[in-house]
Amino acid sequence: MTVPPLQSRHLATEIPGPGSVQLARRRAAAVARGVSSTLPVYVARAGGGVVEDVDGNRLIDLGSGIAVTTVGNAAPRVVDAVRRQVAEFTHTCFMVAPYEGYVAVAEALNRLTPGQFEKRSVLLNSGAEAVENAVKIARSYTRRPAVAAFEHGYHGRTNLTMALTAKAMPYKSGFGPFAPDVYRAPGSYPYRDSLIDAELARDGRRAAERTIGVLENQIGADNLAAVVIEPIQGEGGFIVPAPGFLPALLAWCRDNGVVFIADEVQTGFARTGAMFACEHEGMAPDLICTAKGIGGGMPLGAVTGRADIMDAPHVSGLGGTFGGNPVACAAALGALAAVEDDDLVGRAGQLERLMFQRLKRLQADDDRIGDVRGRGAMIAIELVRPGTSEPDAELTKALAAACHRAGVIVLTCGTSGNVVRLLPPLTISDELLSEGLDVLAGELGRL
Repeated sequence: MTVPPLQSRHLATEIPGPGSVQLARRRAAAVARGVSSTLPVYVARAGGGVVEDVDGNRLIDLGSGIAVTTVGNAAPRVVDAVRRQVAEFTHTCFMVAPYEGYVAVAEALNRLTPGQFEKRSVLLNSGAEAVENAVKIARSYTRRPAVAAFEHGYHGRTNLTMALTAKAMPYKSGFGPFAPDVYRAPGSYPYRDSLIDAELARDGRRAAERTIGVLENQIGADNLAAVVIEPIQGEGGFIVPAPGFLPALLAWCRDNGVVFIADEVQTGFARTGAMFACEHEGMAPDLICTAKGIGGGMPLGAVTGRADIMDAPHVSGLGGTFGGNPVACAAALGALAAVEDDDLVGRAGQLERLMFQRLKRLQADDDRIGDVRGRGAMIAIELVRPGTSEPDAELTKALAAACHRAGVIVLTCGTSGNVVRLLPPLTISDELLSEGLDVLAGELGRL
């Protein structure tokens, strides 16, 4: 039985240590240059709120592998479920010889996602694959070609999802041409909108009117199969839209026969203090894309939605060799049990209060923090140049690197690269989280 690392921050060597340096040399000779890593350390084990590297350094984990290890790394329910399944069989391909695990995960998704209507699910390998299939399903259902995405949105690295993604570097530059009939509309970004129009920042319905105007005038509702939107934009900067924006957009979609696709790949499964972020505004999207937190660290994605829409594609039109792999399905059932049985929705709310309290105090004392925002255990600070609203990507990069050297994993994001995002596992202790925030504050004060 693997023993989880001690739940404390500990620096046995400088970061990176000699073991990680040696692995970095091997990596340079073996791994494609285009694959980057945020930290210079190589992991030996992880659990709870700690990642331990090959040199014995223990780092506080405020990244969760980009919102994947929501239930903690090597979570006991996930580990036990995977061990049992591996001993039975690792693959048959659900399209060849199906198995109960796939069906059980689909049943759980149909039950957990918002909306009291009849639902269906399809299981896939990743968030990008989920988004791509959601678009396929929407086009099949509507018989329309166009798809609308949003400023600051991120949806993946496949050709279609690169087209949907707003940020050029590092995701799109040099990889085109991209899939056609993809259009971009303005969303709701309260902090930046407030610099132009205070009412626009507060009133989500007014922001939605701006969006709808673009959809109607530049695309035309009769041509539009779907809108694809993150209820809280992740890579774009943890942008929480103004209240009323998402419901108004959903209402317009329903009035015009446009499929509303919620990309909950990063926000799903208790991350934001609700099972799904769209529930904060009482919404039931037509289709929901999930991945990341569903598998407890195993690769799995899904599209769940209204039965009539999900059943629109012809038989054999959906699938994939590894989609809904039995080991990944077992892991998902373990992870979902942990989310529900351990009330991780409630835990995310507790972590939100702790982080907001600490970061708002920090903001009051430092005018380089332009905004503190987010929901649940998905919180960010936007860094700007002192006395301005100008994005400060250099400070953001320096702060993240300083935290890493001090033994705290934080991630950056934002279209301008000026946002530090915090995504702790929901199993982290208050003490570890508080220490991680203290380190962040201390390192910011030294820059």
